[in-house]
Amino acid sequence: MERLSAQDVTTLWPDEAGWQQDIGLVAILDAGDGDDPDGPMLLRSVREIVEARLPLVPRLRQVVHIPGWGQGRPLWADAANFDLRHHIRAVAAGQGGELFPVVESIRRSPLDRSRPLWELWVIPGSGAHAPAVYLRIHHVIADGPAGVAMLGLLLDAAPGVPLSPASPWRPAPVPRARTLVVDNLRGRSTAAFRVVAARARPGTLVPDLRDSWSALRRTRREGRAPRTSLNRRIGSERRYAVVHTDVEVVRAIAHRHGTKIDDVLLSVFAGGLRELLCRRGEPVDGVVLRAVVPVSLHGSRPGPARGNLLGQMIVRLPLGVADPLRRLTSIAADTAVRKRHVRPRTGAVVTGRVVRRIALPMLARQRMTNTYVADVVGLPTPLDLAGARVREIVPVVALMGNIAVGAGAFSYAERFVSTVVGDGVVCPEVDVVARGMEEELRALRGEGE
Repeated sequence: MERLSAQDVTTLWPDEAGWQQDIGLVAILDAGDGDDPDGPMLLRSVREIVEARLPLVPRLRQVVHIPGWGQGRPLWADAANFDLRHHIRAVAAGQGGELFPVVESIRRSPLDRSRPLWELWVIPGSGAHAPAVYLRIHHVIADGPAGVAMLGLLLDAAPGVPLSPASPWRPAPVPRARTLVVDNLRGRSTAAFRVVAARARPGTLVPDLRDSWSALRRTRREGRAPRTSLNRRIGSERRYAVVHTDVEVVRAIAHRHGTKIDDVLLSVFAGGLRELLCRRGEPVDGVVLRAVVPVSLHGSRPGPARGNLLGQMIVRLPLGVADPLRRLTSIAADTAVRKRHVRPRTGAVVTGRVVRRIALPMLARQRMTNTYVADVVGLPTPLDLAGARVREIVPVVALMGNIAVGAGAFSYAERFVSTVVGDGVVCPEVDVVARGMEEELRALRGEGE
């Protein structure tokens, strides 16, 4: 029996308000590789590859089971009628030959809670783009780092290596209600014992309380996020714009100025938001937006990354600073301090039904953050999918509440790709943000040359 963590459970809540928490990757394939990169052969090959590797990722054959009252948190249960053909499908090329309208048409259709919460779509190439594969998984299955680990298990890193035939799989039955009640009582007793034990060891309790109090004081001291036209309740429609560059370019900028790659991404994205607000005629002088940035904590536990294990920090983005280098330096100094105080968001999260009903409306009116930025360390080794080389991987991040624009970055082989995601009504001008980011990269790259 494996219960969802508190952090896992909270990823399910926004779905109820229409803010689907799917995260995804679009793998762009080289059209010249493979026997049939566009057609049925690719679909058949992908199904064979994934079927052979499903034992490596058991979560892909499991559903979220919501137990009855008194039976504890939701748990993972084997899907009774798992059908791989439902999860791996092909879609027709969209009108106009654009890739992301096809991706968006898929993403807008909610994942079926009665099935495992993931899909993989083969998208044929057209005049405007090469063939692609879109993998979407619900955040409850994995966060960004865990999703990368899953991707590495599902795709070929060494083409031509034969796959072992999949062994027969029989789903285990869902535990009985009595078993769940006993397990729930046992879990509550264990949690209560840990609280008592912590109080008996002030050497561990006092530092934790001090860190929590310091974090609360910092939050209160910083006050609310500024009001902008970007922070209104969002709907379900999304727009996308992609910024392409090389890992070495971003790494060189970070090295030259003594910062981290994350800092470069944040600074460049801030420049794109500055351009957007200027285009909208909004003042930027003295404006400091606040970005929520997830921080992976998977390194704190052994084994491959799986599930959700994230902390978060709120980083100040000084849009009023016009000079890209000064902005980068300011953001790097801010993140250097905040990273030292990142803690897991697990045990402190309350997951009751009443809390959920209060929290969801608050997300649409919150004044803590303005935007969202995620940088996922990807795969350094090129991948092959059914004989076709994966040329580039484009991330797709989720939005919720009143955060109408965000960015996700993914490094793969020699490429560093950032995707600007915006609400289709509140922030459709994602191309303006992307062009601003490209200009910022050019400015930082040319600094000192």
